[in-house]
Amino acid sequence: MDADVIVVGAGLAGLVAAAEAADAGRKVFLLEQEGEQSLGGQAFWSLGGLFLVNSPEQRRMGIKDSHELALQDWMGSAQFDRDEDRWPRAWAEAYVDFAAGEKRSWLREMGHRVFPVVGWAERGDGRADGHGNSVPRFHITWGTGPGVVEPFERRVREHADAGRITLRFRHRVDGLVVAGGTVVGVEGHTLAPDKAERGRPTNRDETSYFALTAQAVIVTSGGIGGNHDLVRKAWPERLGTPPRTMVAGVPAHVDGRMLEITQAAGANVINPDRMWHYVEGLRNWDPIWDNHGIRILPGPSSLWLDAAGHRLPAPYFPGFDTLGTLRHLRQTGYDYSWFVLTQKIIEKEFALSGSEQNPDLTGKDVRLLLKRAVGKGAPGPVEAFKRHGQDFVVAGSLRELVDGMNRIADDDAPALSEPALREVIEARDREIDNPYSKDAQVTAIHGARSYRGDKLIRVATPHKILDPKAGPLIAVRLNVLSRKTLGGLETDLSGRCLRADGEVFPGLYAAGEVNGFGGGGMMGYNALEGTFLGGCLFSGRTAGRAAGRAVG
Repeated sequence: MDADVIVVGAGLAGLVAAAEAADAGRKVFLLEQEGEQSLGGQAFWSLGGLFLVNSPEQRRMGIKDSHELALQDWMGSAQFDRDEDRWPRAWAEAYVDFAAGEKRSWLREMGHRVFPVVGWAERGDGRADGHGNSVPRFHITWGTGPGVVEPFERRVREHADAGRITLRFRHRVDGLVVAGGTVVGVEGHTLAPDKAERGRPTNRDETSYFALTAQAVIVTSGGIGGNHDLVRKAWPERLGTPPRTMVAGVPAHVDGRMLEITQAAGANVINPDRMWHYVEGLRNWDPIWDNHGIRILPGPSSLWLDAAGHRLPAPYFPGFDTLGTLRHLRQTGYDYSWFVLTQKIIEKEFALSGSEQNPDLTGKDVRLLLKRAVGKGAPGPVEAFKRHGQDFVVAGSLRELVDGMNRIADDDAPALSEPALREVIEARDREIDNPYSKDAQVTAIHGARSYRGDKLIRVATPHKILDPKAGPLIAVRLNVLSRKTLGGLETDLSGRCLRADGEVFPGLYAAGEVNGFGGGGMMGYNALEGTFLGGCLFSGRTAGRAAGRAVG
């Protein structure tokens, strides 16, 4: 045997799995088709949000959370309804236990820290037992995505220095080697060196063939979000028609290739139609990869309109129900929608996804962070998008705003009219005169500000959009942004892959997005945010430990 365990993919789940297997004293090969500069995969680009339950940070912010409430929210969001949801449901229960238990202390022992103000993502569909987080649970890593990757990269490199882990970059796996019904290794091709910066396309020039044997193979190769043809092929009817155009939330090498290879070898894939895409995507004015999209993480105050200028109904407010809003917008016949807001709103409520878009948090720069919290103006990256982004319109009057919106609208979209938009905005603005309202969004804004964290740094003081003192007016064209695969390789609670008949596929494990972050889709139909990284951590840890115990 060349190794005890082979891990395919050096993203976050792969790093965790490799470190855990090596901790058990196993000889591990960690293979990655990209270069060393891409170690950590998509986690590196993330905001570093983690779903934690009843944490000290929550308690300090006056948040009362519990395992029972979190499990209610998870199950209300997942809406498990299929026979094949047996293992996803079991993984969901185990993950909530982890998030309410040792997750924080386990990370903290490795030096991981979180920002003290807890964010409130996916505020929900308005039902106590439906989709969404009843309380804030989004804990941003101090250091964002790189801060999540760092402890595991450090562990892997320490094992590599000790000879327990062998890192092999530019090794593309093209097949699993199966003998007697058991996975006994992998085969593929080495690719020519490529010094392209992280995220940028690399060559696929084959230089040699390789075959490696091991007692266990753990697949941690990610999802399909960079392959829009596959996304459209898997697009479910319940979300309407797939968009003709999308921006890419992940680089092109996140292409689902290894998922198909593993399935062809005999592993079972379930819930391929479950997926997670955002509707607040911006075309990056300074792209890293092709068609690079950045997501706005919005506060609740922007007025949301479809491409024809109609206000979205409750509960489709910014930051409330991602897939519900996607489903609603796919019925309009257009691939984009609009935020209409003010400078006062953008300064307090706009954050951008991505470690590179948050230099204060990523660089652990307290002075820059204080400037974001108490200084004038929006954060620097947000202001840069406002100045340079092709999806932004900034205007001193509503007439100028509408003219600008029409200039960047699709040619086949109906022209927006200033009188019609004024009517929509003024109807909303009349509801601001009192601290209570029949307007559900205005009520939600007041409710959000009763949470200390939102009032401090996340939700603007309620004001009229047409108030000149709050200006200038801003409109943002929002595009569909491809992101996560919620289904995948079916695995039991040890991370072992299963065949279509439900039997264990000996020698084969999976972790991370390739297995729906656990079981083949532990989030069901909806995510609660902070759960993608957490799912990679938990499933990678589970598979790495299980494989480490199983081989010898």
